[in-house]
Order: sequence, then C-alpha cells, then structure tokens
Amino acid sequence: MVKNRCFAPPFFFSLAVLLLLSLSACSSQMSSDPGMFSSEPSLSGSQAEQPQYPVNLMDHISPISVSGREWNEPFSLAAADFSIRLFQETVRAKENTLVSPLSVMISLSMAANGADGQTRAEMASVLGGSVALEDLNEYFYAFHNRLVSDDIQSLHLANSIWFRDNANRFLVYPEFLQKNLSYYQAEAYQSAFDENTLQDINAWASAHTNGMIDQILSEIDPLDVMYLINAIAFEAKWETPYSQENISNGEFTAADAAAHTVSMMSSTEHWYIEDDKASGFIKDYSDGAYRFVALLPEEGVNITDYIASLTGESMLRMLQEAKRTSVFTQMPKFSSDDFLSMKAPLEKLGMSSAFDSNRADFSKLGESSLGNIFIGDVVQRTFLCVDELGTTAGAASAVIIAEKSSLPPKFQVVLNRPFVYFILDGETSIPLFMGTVMDFS
Repeated sequence: MVKNRCFAPPFFFSLAVLLLLSLSACSSQMSSDPGMFSSEPSLSGSQAEQPQYPVNLMDHISPISVSGREWNEPFSLAAADFSIRLFQETVRAKENTLVSPLSVMISLSMAANGADGQTRAEMASVLGGSVALEDLNEYFYAFHNRLVSDDIQSLHLANSIWFRDNANRFLVYPEFLQKNLSYYQAEAYQSAFDENTLQDINAWASAHTNGMIDQILSEIDPLDVMYLINAIAFEAKWETPYSQENISNGEFTAADAAAHTVSMMSSTEHWYIEDDKASGFIKDYSDGAYRFVALLPEEGVNITDYIASLTGESMLRMLQEAKRTSVFTQMPKFSSDDFLSMKAPLEKLGMSSAFDSNRADFSKLGESSLGNIFIGDVVQRTFLCVDELGTTAGAASAVIIAEKSSLPPKFQVVLNRPFVYFILDGETSIPLFMGTVMDFS
C-alpha cells in the first residue's frame, strides 16, 4: 500500500527467502559424520531441555581465504538485465510494485553454490548470463566488503541459512556452508523448525532490518527443511533535502484515472534522462554513493508497455547518456511495501529445474533420505519510504547551486501520473530496488 505520508524513517528493507524442500516431510542438520559438518553447539542430556537457539554454527569456523572481483561491464550488464527482467515479471497493471533485484540475486547465488548439472547451468544463465557462478561469488564478496555505514547513509546486508536438526533425514555438506560463509558471511542455524524457530527467524529478520520487517514467515510448513535468507536495510539522506516551502499539495492521476491529492516535493535537479518513450531525472543522495532515478512515460504511453520495452542494456545506456542540465522536478511523498513470490517469475526467466521436485539437482548442498531436494519458493518482503529527508544514500551539492540560479530550468518532469523508479548503486548501477507508483488509494 502506498500512502501520502511516510510513517517511518526513510529505510529500504528487503528479505528474500528460499524454501528448499524434499519430496516429503523431511528435516536437516549439520552432522558430526566425518563427511558432514560438525554441529558442536548440539546439546545432550539435561542441557537439551533448554535448546540454545539461535546458535550460529559458523561462529567457530574461519572463512577460507577468497578474493573479490571488482565490478566490470559484463557483470553490470548481467545484473541490469536480470533486474529488469525480474521487475517486468513482477509488475502489476494497476497496483504499486516494489522489488529488490539485489536481494534475490544474492539469495539465489548462495543457493546456486549447492546446485549442479542442468540446475546449476540454468541458475547461472538466469543470474549472470555469460558470467560464471564462481565469478558471481567474487563480485558479491567485493560488493559487500566496500559497504560503508555512517550518519548519512547505511546499506546493511546480512545472510543466514536455517535447517532442521534431524541428521537421519537431511544432511548439509560442509563445503556448501563454508563457501557461503566465506563469500557471503552467511550465518548457519540448525533448529527444530517449530514455533520457537519461527520466532527466531522473524527476530533475526527484525534485527537485521532495524525492526522495520518483523515477520518474513508466518508459518513453517512441515515439508520445509531449509531457508536461505538475505536481508537488506538501507537508509540515506538526500544531498539537498526538500524544505517546507518546496512542499505543496498536488494532484496525482492513478492508473485507473482516479485523482488523488498528494504532497508534492519540488526541486531543480541536474541530471536529465530520456528515451523515445519516457523522460526522467536522477537525484543523488549524500556523497553520490547511491542514486534515485525516476522515469515518467510520455502521455499516451501505457506504463506496463513501457516497462516491457526496457532492457538492461537500454537502462544502462540511458544512465550513461544522462544530460547535465537543469530540470524542474515534482515528486510525491510516498511509501510502499510489498510481499511477492518469485517462483513463477524465475521459472519464466528460465530457472525451471530448480523448482522441479524430480529434476532439481542440489547434490552439492546436501542429501535427503526421503527424496530429492528442490526450491519450493522464493519470497520477498519489501518496504520503502520517500520523503523530504531522503530515501537512500549518495549525492552532490549541484542541487543547491541550481536552486540559486537565475536561469530557468531547461527541462521539466512532474510525476503526477504512474511512474517507474529505481534505487541504484552509484558505482556499479546495480539496482538495489525497483518499483512503480500506480495509485495512492
């Protein structure tokens, strides 16, 4: 639901969860078997009556030495292409949409470390195109290591793996956990998958999103044996916040033609972007580390048709060809939240065998005595707030100079009808979040 006011601080939050299931009810644990991962925190005797969940089993394990790979053009194009295609598959005609492609990419890349054969090939093709899965690990390792957190901006990433504690039915390979620890700093928890586990998982989600998402799961299905969870918490201030005199009531015409009174924020920006069907602007956050991009389809252009025409290459080209000029902008204050299943979109993108109980090959992840392991679903919950203070991080002082200029803006973009927006990493242009504002009802 999108609201006229933001009732929470300007954070972005996302959780992506992969449900790995066997053919029937089964469970999992790190085993003390020499071929498996030793679960030292396991208790016995009277101590077992008071389980110490959550216990991160990776606390006593040292990451192996791995190297990062700096962003380059092939990966930027692969990330942009995956993001656009996933966004296209999740957009709803007259409803607001919010998705974090980065969160989905990270959680699926972790899962892909346990895939083999056709399943691995399909996941590699969908996630990275020509970029190998091993390279994805290195890209995300480098990305995570360069994140900064200060009083102006904060992008926090966290990953965890949860699985049942029944070694007779499901065993997790140590190499799988070790790789995800080394590249993704993934925590690992063995648990009973009962009501306490549900509370622990949601508490973990809340802790890693500053309390803004306190529930990623509402129940634990008896068939579920493993969850791979990625959490993103993002906060930043505009380089130049909107002042009260720049905020006024305006009208927004929704996708169903209904008119809504909204709080419009006006400013003069310095980056104008366009293609043959839309125009827009780039608004930086403090230090320029992150960027807000808005695209308004031309009058008469259906927004869903416009989104369908986008590609990763066209998005990057539009950003690269941004014009350094003055542009008058008006943008409504809004907040949005969403809960999406990514199974159908990912299957349409070509990741089909991973969701097939018969064809899925996660033989590098572990083994089940009851059946084959496959992905049951990929779900994501997101929250976003855009107000006069900010949305993310990054920016420059150019806006202040423009507002003081006596020259009239050369371009104008007024977001008073359905529009598309992205939150991008300033260095790589990888989309952290992508969304649409269709309505304010």
